[in-house]
Parts: sequence; structure tokens; C-alpha cells
Amino acid sequence: MRYRQLGRGTDAVTVSAIGLGEMPLSVSGRPDEKQAIATIHAALDAGMTFIDTADAYCFTTADFGHGERLVATALASYGGDTTEILVATKGGHTRGTDGSWSVDGRPEYLKRAAERSLKALGVEAIGLYQFHRPDPRVPYADSVGAIRDLLDEGKIRLAGISNANLAQIDAAEQILGGRLAAVQNQFAPNFRSSEGELDHTRELGVAFLRGVHWVASATPVASSAGIPRSSPLRATAASPPSRRRSRGCSPRATTSSRSRVRAGQRPRRHQRPPPTSS
Repeated sequence: MRYRQLGRGTDAVTVSAIGLGEMPLSVSGRPDEKQAIATIHAALDAGMTFIDTADAYCFTTADFGHGERLVATALASYGGDTTEILVATKGGHTRGTDGSWSVDGRPEYLKRAAERSLKALGVEAIGLYQFHRPDPRVPYADSVGAIRDLLDEGKIRLAGISNANLAQIDAAEQILGGRLAAVQNQFAPNFRSSEGELDHTRELGVAFLRGVHWVASATPVASSAGIPRSSPLRATAASPPSRRRSRGCSPRATTSSRSRVRAGQRPRRHQRPPPTSS
């Protein structure tokens, strides 16, 4: 496993270059909870230290926050060391009673959403919180301003945006006072519309989280290691991969106390497709 820096300055953390995109474990076609938790555990066994989810990864309004609760349950039941796991989540998407997707970028909504995510993940501060998708009815600066407030209040440790264009990246960087940690957009060999945004984040020194488009009706496909291929995320930072202390490929390798950390706790520091896709 290779590793990348996410965040800048004293807030930077080191995460695996390949992370687990939790979405297929929570939306239409999802596996049962036992298989979903086993998938998350397999990702941790393989050395992944980054998990991406969102409050809107669910079936309908009735189980809103399913993905976050699933991640929290999986980390709490894992037998190995989770002190270096960074859990990222997002707010700003909503779900209808019929499973439809919509957006709500109002500052008051985003702050309420973050409070719900804190409760679902069972943490005092969210590791990485991302504004999920721009709301055309709300000025972008107002939405990102709410993320800035959450950062200033210590309710989130790192701030990011998702489904953003070049102008929105620059706006977020300015509003957050140079504290934009990550941009998550869809990007793949056959889906390169965010290539300009990828290059721009590299210039800024901001991590680019590559969301891979997947088919929502398909149950996650497990590789020989038991890790779903459906929606991995690759964190690509401007700086080269940081060297990580040797502990083997599994988070279990050097822990004797087998201590656990709840989802989203600060990891050890390093000294415009359909909305159903990311």
C-alpha cells in the first residue's frame, strides 16, 4: 500500500492512496450488514486507512445516515488498531421518501447535517467533512461559509468540497482561509471531465479524492482480498507519498493493545454526473 498526505501544514495527516468508498454498501443493491462490515474489515486488513461515506448514502429518508452508522459499527467491532483511520463524510445531499436525490446547501441545513453526522459516527469531531454538491439555489460562498464555521468551532478537523469546478475550488480555498484539505470529484480513465480540477488541486497542494463511477444496481464485487471494486477512492496530493513506519500491510501488525478509536477520531499526524455516484 502507498500513502499520501491529506491536508496541509500542522493539520496534515497521512492516509492510504487507495481508500474505501462506502457508498455501494448503503444504497440500492447493498449487501446485508454482515457482509458490509466484513468488507470494511477486509479493507482495513489490506492497509487502507481512509474511508469515505456520506449521510445521504442510504435507501430513503427513513434510513438517512446509514453509511455513517455502518462505518462506526465496523470500526467499533474491528479487532485491530484503528488509530490511523481517517473517516470522511459529506453533507448537502438529501433523500426523498421515494429514494430520490436532492440538494440543500443552506448554511443552517449543513450545520444541522454535521451535528447528525457527529452523532451517527459517535465522535466529537469529524475527521474530514465535505460539502457534497453545490445547491443552485444557494450562493456557493454561503454554503462553504458554513463548512468554515464548523472548522472554526472544532466540530470538523479537515474541510473539503465535492463535485466542484475550478471557480468553486478557488472560492472554497479563499473562504476557508487556505485550509481546503480535499476536493472529491469523479475521475477515471473513461471519465476525465475533472482533469482540470485534478491539475489545479495539485498546484494548490490540495488532495484530490478520485471518486469512481459505479452502477448503483450492482452489489459490490469482492476481489480476492474481499475488497469491493465498485467505488474506491484515490487520494492524490501534490506532495509525494510520505514514508510510513514499517508495520506490515495490515493495521493489526504492530498493535499489542488492540486499542480502538471511534470513527472520525484524529488519526496519527504525519510529522457532473448523477448524484448517485459520489
